[in-house]
Amino acid sequence: MDMYKHQTKIRVRYSETDQMGVVYYGNYATYLEVGRVEFMRSIGLVYKELEEEGVIMPVVHSGIDYKYPAKYDEELTVNTWVEREPTSKITFLYTIENPEGKLVVEAKVILVFLDPNTFRPMRAPQKLIDLLRSKNAI
Repeated sequence: MDMYKHQTKIRVRYSETDQMGVVYYGNYATYLEVGRVEFMRSIGLVYKELEEEGVIMPVVHSGIDYKYPAKYDEELTVNTWVEREPTSKITFLYTIENPEGKLVVEAKVILVFLDPNTFRPMRAPQKLIDLLRSKNAI
């Protein structure tokens, strides 16, 4: 069985493009966040629930390789998956493709699990690990 990957569709808005008519590079971080949030929702966990249970997840690393320009009004596909079982951090991998399936971006984002009161690292919630396992996502 293949590892679980989630797909999210995002249409490029005019305001997200630069003077050259392509997606401004800084907007890809937002696209990745949308992919990550929807990945979590697709396995049965909403970020808000984690926060209510006393877990926050700040980004500690973001790496994006730009391969091909995306243009206004294109519907992009954000593919999101988890690299390995989370510990005190979780690593998300991504590809973004244009409507023709051409690779636009490859990316990696690492988040840590923190206690919101102390800002100290903590183990990944077992609930998250169980949901990832049940979807064959790790």
